[in-house]
Amino acid sequence: MNLEKIRNFVIIAHIDHGKSTLADRFLELTKTISSKKMRPQFLDMMDLERERGITIKLQPCRMIYRADSGLEYILNLVDTPGHIDFSYEVSRSLVAVEGAILLVDAAKGIQAQTIHNLDLAKKENLVIIPVVNKIDLPQARIEETVNELAALLGISKNEIIKISAKNGTNVKEVLKAVVEKVPPPKQKLVENGSRPVFRALIFDSKYDSYKGVIAYVRVVDGEIGSGEKIKLLGTKTEAETKEVGFFIPELSSQDTLSIGEIGYIATGIKEPGKVRAGDTISNFQFKVEPLPGYQEPRPMVFASIYPEDPDKFGLLKESLSKLKLNDPSLVFEPETKEGLGRGFRCGFLGTLHAEIVSERLRREFKLEVIISIPSVVYKIINQKGKERFIYSANEWPNSTEIKKMEEPWVSLEILTPPEYLGKVSELLKSIEGDYVKTEYIGKERILLFYETPLREIIINFYDKLKSISQGYASMNYQIEGFKEADLLKMEVLIAGIKEEAFSRIVPKDKSLQEGRILVKKLKETLPHQQFSVALQATVEGKVIARETISARRKDVTAPLYGGDVTRKRKLLEKQKKGKKKLKEKGRVRIPPNVFLEIFRG
Repeated sequence: MNLEKIRNFVIIAHIDHGKSTLADRFLELTKTISSKKMRPQFLDMMDLERERGITIKLQPCRMIYRADSGLEYILNLVDTPGHIDFSYEVSRSLVAVEGAILLVDAAKGIQAQTIHNLDLAKKENLVIIPVVNKIDLPQARIEETVNELAALLGISKNEIIKISAKNGTNVKEVLKAVVEKVPPPKQKLVENGSRPVFRALIFDSKYDSYKGVIAYVRVVDGEIGSGEKIKLLGTKTEAETKEVGFFIPELSSQDTLSIGEIGYIATGIKEPGKVRAGDTISNFQFKVEPLPGYQEPRPMVFASIYPEDPDKFGLLKESLSKLKLNDPSLVFEPETKEGLGRGFRCGFLGTLHAEIVSERLRREFKLEVIISIPSVVYKIINQKGKERFIYSANEWPNSTEIKKMEEPWVSLEILTPPEYLGKVSELLKSIEGDYVKTEYIGKERILLFYETPLREIIINFYDKLKSISQGYASMNYQIEGFKEADLLKMEVLIAGIKEEAFSRIVPKDKSLQEGRILVKKLKETLPHQQFSVALQATVEGKVIARETISARRKDVTAPLYGGDVTRKRKLLEKQKKGKKKLKEKGRVRIPPNVFLEIFRG
């Protein structure tokens, strides 16, 4: 393999800045996909991604590019997500490549996630190729965006490529820049006698019922073929390769995978937990040092997931294990709740991440699930001075046992055009937090720094920010640590029965407001029953908010035509007594969509 002809690179950008469209043009220019098979967002493999118009999963693809000189180059592209909840997908991709296309929307300019992704790329010492996209839009601010990007990177404006990925304008110049500026992979051969030792870094994986776990790898040393013995150094798992190959972008089997290439190895391993992102695959018979892996993600948003059918607990466990292969930032462990049975407490990087996981369970594994209201992790110090982390409301101890309670705070960065500064400031005043500082990025961008509890921004804050700024403001946040808080457990009773899935931890001074909002939302979402249903929010046994869903009424007198009025009264009395009995004995069945609606806030 001639390493000089290989270029490994990613596209990084804020959400909706045109990554998937640019990838489409690359596939067309390199003739990787025929015009008959081409479709928009081709590298977004999930229906869910195309429906929502966002990239959720990283996706590698191998392309052959013929330069003007006539030389052919192997371009290994990794398309990455842009939403803050999927930043771990980006960080894993960056370790597998040498260069990054930094894509910025000419109409929206630099966004918070643009800066965050750029910082990640710089930490990996990647070559940055700056590109301004959507120059065809009437509202494009091309010169202002070029000036902002040049100032951010400390480069000349002439180094920035201006394109329209939609129309294909100047896209070929981007591929030329990749070939000219991104360095080829470095050779780090580890010898074992006369043969180089094989080492590859796993950056993603998925499950196949026939081939077992398929590991997505970047080969760092040596080469591997089908039928060879391998060892995963982290989990000390031994196996034999069933197949090796490239992503074009579907799996394409090959004889070998060689140094510098990005491809896949079908391991034949049937236990998903034995293959992990960041692990090193090597030759079974050789002893070798593992490659530097990844820093494990630290979920701070937790929600409980239960199967609607209690008999499908085993299927839920298996499904989450397979999802984790494809989504290493997902963590889960079993738990049991009264009224719900057995399920899992799951850790996520954000609420969109949690929503996507629940939707994938429904679509890919045909599982209807109940998902609780998301919560952050809290820290409790009891009367004996012992620390304990609380991941869900049902773990919250009695107030008499608590000496001190703490919650996670974040460093929040909001990037906004000046014209929306007033509305953004009003939004920030509506949440608990402290102003830190303001910075200016060019003349058209203001960067606000705040510190705030994580619970204030995990539900709806991002949507509100986008709404008040017409999509132009953006945010990024990082966990800073824990601070003391005054919190309470709020529970919900539906028809007098405690529904643990709706329990949540709330600030003491906001408990009344939170309770009213929750029972009102439940009233709007829950279907009417044959009897009236009381909805109550309680704190320490006291009702702090209440709503009532009126009974669904059937006109029992409709079949009667005239006659004595007492006949109608008898029927109505009988109906009234029946509803009273139902109210005393009946339990409200909560449809899965209700949990999802409450979850979304």
